[in-house]
Amino acid sequence: MEEKILVIYCLCDDLLKALHHYEDPQRKTTDAEIMTTALVAMLFFGGNFEHARSMLGVPTYIPQMVSKSRFNRRLYRVHGLFFSLFGVLAQTWKQLNSESLYIIDSFPVPVCDNYRIYRAKIYRGEEYRGKIASKRRYFYGLKIHLMVTQDGKPVEFFLTPGSFGDVDALKVFEFDLPEGSTVYADRAYNDYLVEDILMEAASVRLLPIRKENSKRPLPPYVGYLQDHYRKFIETVGSLIGKMLPKSIHAVTPKGFELKVSLFVLAYAINCL
Repeated sequence: MEEKILVIYCLCDDLLKALHHYEDPQRKTTDAEIMTTALVAMLFFGGNFEHARSMLGVPTYIPQMVSKSRFNRRLYRVHGLFFSLFGVLAQTWKQLNSESLYIIDSFPVPVCDNYRIYRAKIYRGEEYRGKIASKRRYFYGLKIHLMVTQDGKPVEFFLTPGSFGDVDALKVFEFDLPEGSTVYADRAYNDYLVEDILMEAASVRLLPIRKENSKRPLPPYVGYLQDHYRKFIETVGSLIGKMLPKSIHAVTPKGFELKVSLFVLAYAINCL
């Protein structure tokens, strides 16, 4: 644990220095320490900031830890820096991915069980009711749309309401990939127009698993590769799911989304 905490702090501190991030010299707790506390909460305390704050608020780690309320205010002020850190890690994984193979998929993040929807306060509306096709059940909450390398390193993600379709997510992915990259996906991502645009504009091949009535069938060996590489992103989804607590404590949509994003970032750091 100590080595992981040190790695997280060094990553955050080096990032802020590289960005020439300004901090008030009178602050006793740096923004790098605030970021470290938040990520430690994701990795070791199921997203409980207070447990992480209490554990790190000792002379060995952060002797001048801020109070609970001030920590929350400081956390929201630096939330954009977490995405900068994820961008640095994503660029690293892309450079190390010599074969330029990527996989995309989505995973549900329920806010509550279906029978508690009427009591949900964080989100309201049918757009948050999604369906898990593999389990033939519905959920209420968000979706994580994720792109990973062939060995499971995350390079891009975003959140949407639960009912947001996977095929619609193709228009949200940035696909900031090297020329000649190949992206595998499941049947839900079949969109010939997007495939043509990606190939023409960025030389990126999008190869979703074809439906039986597809007008663009793929050779059998491609189907074998699709099934093989899809196991990697399914494993990533399971690992992120294990990091998530049974219930993510949050009182606002912004707080809930920040915690979910931090869990994805924490997984990316765990890949180091």
